[in-house]
Amino acid sequence: MMGALVDGARSVGGRTIGVIPQALVDLEVADLASDELLVTDSMASRKILMIEKSDAFVTLPGGLGTLDELFEVWTTATLALHHKPMVLVDTDGFYDPLLAWLRDLAGQAFLKPAGFDLLRSVDTVPAALDLIESHLA
Repeated sequence: MMGALVDGARSVGGRTIGVIPQALVDLEVADLASDELLVTDSMASRKILMIEKSDAFVTLPGGLGTLDELFEVWTTATLALHHKPMVLVDTDGFYDPLLAWLRDLAGQAFLKPAGFDLLRSVDTVPAALDLIESHLA
C-alpha cells in the first residue's frame, strides 16, 4: 500500500521523503526513489523524526505498523508535543470497531474527550486533504 501511495504522489509531481531505520535498509526495503531518504537508528527514532518532519497526519486503513504510528502521533498530540492535524480515513467503515472501542474508553474516563476530539475521521482521502488544508490555512 505504501508503495502505491508514494508512486501516486510522484506521478503527479509530489515530493517524497522516506524515513526508515537502518535495520530495514539492511534488509533492502528502503525506497531509494525517495527525493530524500532519512535513515534512523531505530523504529522509535523513526517515529520521532516523522512527527518532526510532518505538517499533518493522514492514517489510511492498515495493520499494526499503521496503528503504532497512529497512536504515537495521537499520544504526542494529547501531551501537546505537537499541534498538527490528524485525520483518520475510515474507508468503508474500516476503523468503525476501533472508533467504537475508543469511544467506550472515553466513556470509562481512560481517554479524555478533548484527546479524542484531536483525531478527526472522514470517509475519503480528498475529504482528509480538505480538512487538513482548512486547518493549515
